Amino acid sequence: MSETIDARGLSCPEPVLLTLEAIKKSGSAEIEILVDTDTSKENVMRAAQSMGWQILEVNEESSGYKIKIGKE
Repeated sequence: MSETIDARGLSCPEPVLLTLEAIKKSGSAEIEILVDTDTSKENVMRAAQSMGWQILEVNEESSGYKIKIGKE
């Protein structure tokens, strides 16, 4: 079961902080993060990787990007 964080409309560092908070609390193996800027996408992916999570998928959508991260 995956968790979804909608960080669209938020400016950095808020999407990163929400992602890190979800990683710390996460009981799930996957988290989806929705962002609407390239900068947020890059920063969220870098933050997730720094916590030992893998980028499973990045999809461009009409409202921005959907990033799926996972922990093995």
